[in-house]
Amino acid sequence: MNRICISEDSSADDLVEVAMCVHRLFGLPVTARSKNRPGVRIEDGRVVSKSHTGPVLERVIAENRVIQERPASGVYEGIPVIVAPVDVGGKAVAAIGVVDVTGSLDLKSLMDQYSSLQKQVGDR
Repeated sequence: MNRICISEDSSADDLVEVAMCVHRLFGLPVTARSKNRPGVRIEDGRVVSKSHTGPVLERVIAENRVIQERPASGVYEGIPVIVAPVDVGGKAVAAIGVVDVTGSLDLKSLMDQYSSLQKQVGDR
């Protein structure tokens, strides 16, 4: 029987299948790491690193909570990310994150453009 097991000692190889699944679902860059070992970074359908870590992944594991922010350092510096813990028995044993495309949308600008377009087009 095939099985995926994620623990605080999971390696990048242990995490790659789950991270690739998330990547395929959303088509976004994905990172994952366990509490005690660096993890994996996936972009454009391929594994680009099997020794990845990042400040938000590390904080999520330490705080055992979802964090949505623009990291001040690391590979995704300044790019919105959302990272969630893999919680087992009330402890974060790992974290998985994606680039947060909704975090980069400027809704006010989008609505202003829509309003301007509506004025130009009128009631056609």
